Amino acid sequence: MTKAELVEFIAENADLTKADAARALDAVVEGITEGLKKTGKVTLVGFGTFTAKEREAHTGRNPQTGEPVEIAARTVPGFKAGNKLKEALN
Repeated sequence: MTKAELVEFIAENADLTKADAARALDAVVEGITEGLKKTGKVTLVGFGTFTAKEREAHTGRNPQTGEPVEIAARTVPGFKAGNKLKEALN
Protein backbone atom coordinates (compact mmCIF):
# COMPACT_ATOMS: atom_id res chain seq x y z
CA MET A 1 0.00 0.00 0.00
CA THR A 2 1.39 3.39 -0.98
CA LYS A 3 0.99 6.61 0.96
CA ALA A 4 -1.64 7.80 -1.55
CA GLU A 5 -3.61 4.58 -1.09
CA LEU A 6 -3.38 4.92 2.69
CA VAL A 7 -4.59 8.54 2.52
CA GLU A 8 -7.55 7.42 0.40
CA PHE A 9 -8.35 4.62 2.88
CA ILE A 10 -8.22 7.05 5.83
CA ALA A 11 -10.39 9.57 3.99
CA GLU A 12 -13.07 6.98 3.23
CA ASN A 13 -13.13 5.34 6.67
CA ALA A 14 -12.92 8.53 8.75
CA ASP A 15 -15.27 10.57 6.54
CA LEU A 16 -12.53 13.14 5.78
CA THR A 17 -11.38 14.85 2.64
CA LYS A 18 -8.19 13.48 1.10
CA ALA A 19 -6.39 16.72 2.04
CA ASP A 20 -7.47 16.36 5.70
CA ALA A 21 -6.50 12.68 5.71
CA ALA A 22 -3.08 13.52 4.23
CA ARG A 23 -2.50 16.17 6.91
CA ALA A 24 -3.58 13.70 9.62
CA LEU A 25 -1.23 11.01 8.32
CA ASP A 26 1.65 13.50 8.09
CA ALA A 27 0.94 14.60 11.68
CA VAL A 28 1.03 10.99 12.92
CA VAL A 29 4.33 10.31 11.16
CA GLU A 30 5.81 13.56 12.50
CA GLY A 31 4.57 12.71 16.01
CA ILE A 32 6.20 9.29 15.92
CA THR A 33 9.45 10.83 14.65
CA GLU A 34 9.47 13.49 17.38
CA GLY A 35 8.64 10.89 20.03
CA LEU A 36 11.57 8.75 18.93
CA LYS A 37 13.90 11.76 19.01
CA LYS A 38 12.78 12.81 22.51
CA THR A 39 12.22 9.55 24.37
CA GLY A 40 13.43 6.81 22.03
CA LYS A 41 10.12 4.93 22.23
CA VAL A 42 6.55 5.35 20.94
CA THR A 43 3.93 2.77 21.91
CA LEU A 44 0.57 2.41 20.16
CA VAL A 45 -1.30 -0.14 22.26
CA GLY A 46 -2.54 -3.02 20.11
CA PHE A 47 -0.54 -1.88 17.09
CA GLY A 48 3.08 -1.94 18.16
CA THR A 49 6.10 -0.13 19.55
CA PHE A 50 8.54 2.03 17.64
CA THR A 51 12.02 2.28 19.17
CA ALA A 52 15.23 4.13 18.44
CA LYS A 53 18.20 1.75 18.61
CA GLU A 54 21.86 2.68 18.83
CA ARG A 55 24.08 0.91 16.31
CA GLU A 56 27.80 0.94 17.12
CA ALA A 57 30.52 1.93 14.67
CA HIS A 58 32.03 -1.03 12.87
CA THR A 59 34.17 -2.01 9.92
CA GLY A 60 32.43 -3.21 6.77
CA ARG A 61 33.67 -4.20 3.33
CA ASN A 62 33.16 -2.48 0.00
CA PRO A 63 31.45 -5.21 -2.08
CA GLN A 64 33.11 -4.06 -5.32
CA THR A 65 36.70 -3.78 -4.13
CA GLY A 66 36.73 -5.82 -0.93
CA GLU A 67 38.47 -2.96 0.89
CA PRO A 68 37.56 -2.30 4.55
CA VAL A 69 35.24 0.67 5.11
CA GLU A 70 34.54 2.36 8.45
CA ILE A 71 30.81 2.61 9.15
CA ALA A 72 29.94 5.33 11.66
CA ALA A 73 27.75 4.82 14.74
CA ARG A 74 24.14 5.80 14.18
CA THR A 75 20.63 5.62 15.55
CA VAL A 76 18.18 3.47 13.59
CA PRO A 77 14.43 2.98 13.98
CA GLY A 78 12.93 -0.33 14.98
CA PHE A 79 9.38 -1.66 15.21
CA LYS A 80 7.87 -4.53 17.18
CA ALA A 81 4.31 -5.50 16.25
CA GLY A 82 1.67 -5.69 18.99
CA ASN A 83 -0.51 -8.72 19.62
CA LYS A 84 -3.62 -7.33 17.92
CA LEU A 85 -1.65 -6.58 14.75
CA LYS A 86 -0.10 -10.06 14.78
CA GLU A 87 -3.50 -11.69 15.27
CA ALA A 88 -5.05 -9.62 12.47
CA LEU A 89 -2.48 -10.96 10.01
CA ASN A 90 -3.10 -14.62 10.85
